[in-house]
Amino acid sequence: MNDTHSQPVDVQQMINWVAGGERPADQLKIGTEHEKFLFHRQDLSSVAYAGETGVGALLERLLTELGPDAEPILEKGTVIGIRDSDGGSVTLEPGGQLELSGAPLDNLHETCRETGRHLRHMREAGKPLDIGMLGIGFHPTARREDISFMPKGRYQIMSRHMPKVGTLGLDMMLRSCTVQVNLDYTDEADMRQKFRTSLALQPLATALFANSPFKDGQLSGLLSTRAHAWTDTDAARCGVPACVFDPYFGYEQWIDYILDVPMYFLHRGDDYIDVAGQSFRDFLDGMLEGHEGQFPSMADFEDHITTAFPEVRMKTFLEMRGADGGPWSNICALPAFWVGLLYDPESLEAASRLVADISPEDVMEARLSASRDGLRGRLGTWDMHALAKKVVSLSEDGLRRRARLDDKGNDETEYLSPIIDVVTRGKTPADQLLELYNGQWQGDVMQVFESHQY
Repeated sequence: MNDTHSQPVDVQQMINWVAGGERPADQLKIGTEHEKFLFHRQDLSSVAYAGETGVGALLERLLTELGPDAEPILEKGTVIGIRDSDGGSVTLEPGGQLELSGAPLDNLHETCRETGRHLRHMREAGKPLDIGMLGIGFHPTARREDISFMPKGRYQIMSRHMPKVGTLGLDMMLRSCTVQVNLDYTDEADMRQKFRTSLALQPLATALFANSPFKDGQLSGLLSTRAHAWTDTDAARCGVPACVFDPYFGYEQWIDYILDVPMYFLHRGDDYIDVAGQSFRDFLDGMLEGHEGQFPSMADFEDHITTAFPEVRMKTFLEMRGADGGPWSNICALPAFWVGLLYDPESLEAASRLVADISPEDVMEARLSASRDGLRGRLGTWDMHALAKKVVSLSEDGLRRRARLDDKGNDETEYLSPIIDVVTRGKTPADQLLELYNGQWQGDVMQVFESHQY
C-alpha cells in the first residue's frame, strides 16, 4: 500500500504539503477548469449516466477519440472520468456536468489551444449520440428532479448531507457550472497577497462573468443564479474564510481553517464511508465516531481539503472559484483576468492597494450583490462597475508586461476582449441574455440551447 494511504499524518505535514506548492517566479503555471451541461439535442433534456446515449457511453466514445494514451478513471468498474496524455483530465460533476481539469500550462495561448482541442474532441464524441454541450452558469430549464446523480460514492454522501446544512446545496451540485483557474505562489508572503487580493475581488469576477439569469424555465430574478446557490449551500465549508484577511495569515492558519471544516467521507478502496458532519480534529486524535483508534493518512487529508468550497481555495495552488460557466471565449477570459492581475508584480501590488480596506463582511455582502445586480452591485465602498474598469485595466497591463507571445507575435491581452466588452458596455453576459429573452426570443428560454451551445 502507498505510504500516503497507510502512514498517519500530523498537522506539520499538512502545512508542509501546502507549502510544497511554492514555485520559482519564472515557473508559475496556469491550470484552467471548465464545466458544461450535457443535453440531448432531440428534446433538450439532461443526460443521465446510463443508456446507449448516456454519459457513460459518451465517456467511452471520448476515450476512443482521445487515442490510446488516454486512460479511464474507474470507480467500482464504472468509467467516471478520463486522464489524457497531456496532463489533464475529464471528470464528472454530480449532475453529469462534464469538466475539463486542464494541465498546468505556461501561458494563456496554450490554455486556449487546450480548450479548443477538448471541445472539438467532445463534439466529435457527442455527435453520434446526438449530445450537445451548453455553456452557462445554471441550468436554464431542468428542475432538480430532472437530473440524476452520477455514480460516484462521494456524491451520494454529499447529497444526503446538503439538505441538513442549507437550502440550495442540491442546486449547486446538480444545476451549476463554473469556469475556474488554478494559479501558483512563490512563497508564503506571495501566497498571502494573492489569496487576500483574489478573495476580496471574487465578487467582481462573479459580476463580470455573471451568466445565469434563468431557473426552472423562467427568469430567476438574478444575474448569477449559480453564485446565489453557493450563498446557501453550507456555511461551514463555503463562502469567505475571514482568516485570509488577517495580516499574519499563512499556511498554518489555512490548515486550521481546513481542520474546522466538517468531514464528508472516508475513502477506502472503492468505497466511500459516510462520516458527514464529523470533525477531522477528532480523527487526528483517534476519536472519530465509529472509527476510534484510527488516524488519518495524507490521502485522507488530501480528500478532506477537496470538500472545502470557499470562493478561493488553496491546495498546493490557489483556485479562483467565483465565475459562471460561459461561452468558449470566456473559458479563456477568466484565466486571463486572474493571470494579468496575480502573475504581474506591479498589477498585483496595485490591485492589493485597491482592496486594502475590504473586509470579509464586505465580500460576503458583495457575493449577494453580485449575484443579484452584477456590475450594478457594490463591493465595500466601491461601485462594482467603477471597480471593474480599474481592475480589468490592471489585468490588461499585467498581461502586456508578461509579454508572452504566440507564433504570430500576439500577447495574451487578446483573451480579455470579452470582459473588456462587458466593462465598456456595462452589461454582463446575463444582461445580454436578458435582452435576447425580452427581445428576439420573445420569452422563450429554450433558445439558449442554440445560442450558448459549444
